[in-house]
Amino acid sequence: MSTDRQNANGATLDVDHSDATYRTWLKEAVRKVQADANRSADTHLLLFPLPEHWGIDLYLKDESTHPTGSLKHRLARSLFLYGLCNGWIRPDRPVIEASSGSTAVSEAYFAKLVGVPFIAVMPRTTSTEKIRLIEFHGGRCHFVDDSRRMYEESARLAAETGGHYMDQFTYAERATDWRGNNNIAESIFRQLRRERYPEPSWIVATAGTGGTSATLARYVHYMQYDTRVCVADPENSCFFEGWTTGEADVACDRGSRIEGIGRPRMEPSFVPGAIDRMMKVPDAASVAAVRSLERVIGRKAGGSTGTGLWSALRIVAEMVAAGERGSVVTLLCDPGDRYLDKYYSDAWLAEQGLDIEPYTAEIESLLRTGSPLG
Repeated sequence: MSTDRQNANGATLDVDHSDATYRTWLKEAVRKVQADANRSADTHLLLFPLPEHWGIDLYLKDESTHPTGSLKHRLARSLFLYGLCNGWIRPDRPVIEASSGSTAVSEAYFAKLVGVPFIAVMPRTTSTEKIRLIEFHGGRCHFVDDSRRMYEESARLAAETGGHYMDQFTYAERATDWRGNNNIAESIFRQLRRERYPEPSWIVATAGTGGTSATLARYVHYMQYDTRVCVADPENSCFFEGWTTGEADVACDRGSRIEGIGRPRMEPSFVPGAIDRMMKVPDAASVAAVRSLERVIGRKAGGSTGTGLWSALRIVAEMVAAGERGSVVTLLCDPGDRYLDKYYSDAWLAEQGLDIEPYTAEIESLLRTGSPLG
């Protein structure tokens, strides 16, 4: 029987839920997304070298090894399964997403996998490499000059095309099964089982949607671990202020320079009550940390990795000062080759007025002496 229903964006769809063609398409789409997970081995847990006598181990969960090269591959897979199983994603109708880049790259991949069009609504300042990757996977980029307009523009396009606005900033925390099912938290604890400190003292995450920090914190509480979760927030983001004041309507008037994290509003997927601590990280410190990472382990990574690493190193310094032993985990979110024209460009740093030298000196001093970071 055919009935008029609305999708998540309010667009009216004339849908026959008993239609055999649609159900066959749906089963095959879900199979393809699940098969992608089965083909993907777990991501590596890299050891960041620290002085042995400190008795502290620092790890980076390397999410850059996913098929689409970032932490957002997990999120995109979960969002597609959520949208498919809710009946929101339909054959031949576009999926639309508001994204600063990496989520859109991963969603373009899954859209191509199941055979639906994809449109990424993103700031005009998004890195050229991310734009190239979205288009490589068959997606189309729709630019806005003000990142705060991504939400309304995505909803407008969905209504105009009859497509589905994925809305990662609302659905990230609910699309992922935080109790387990090989989520990032379960993966981290499984990989630490044979380490000398299998239950980390701290896990450090960064927040774009807030979905990853919610998954980590909920899993820790659900499994009754003593691990604490810290969220590192860049400049031009309101998560830290919202967390410290408890106000849900805080906002800032410009977008984050650290792509993929930091938001101008408190996003629905950010769950402040679940986490234990937040740090505000200067953008120059984020860049200094990510460049130090390359010097120490020979790997380039994106700016969000630097934001988390700076906070993780601050926690390490606090543990050294307190004579504590244990482990700390943070995330390597995506590869640095997406940002060669930004975080690895001295010209970009000068243009932005960012001086990374004082923060670089602090990191080098920490790694030599254990002295605290500012």
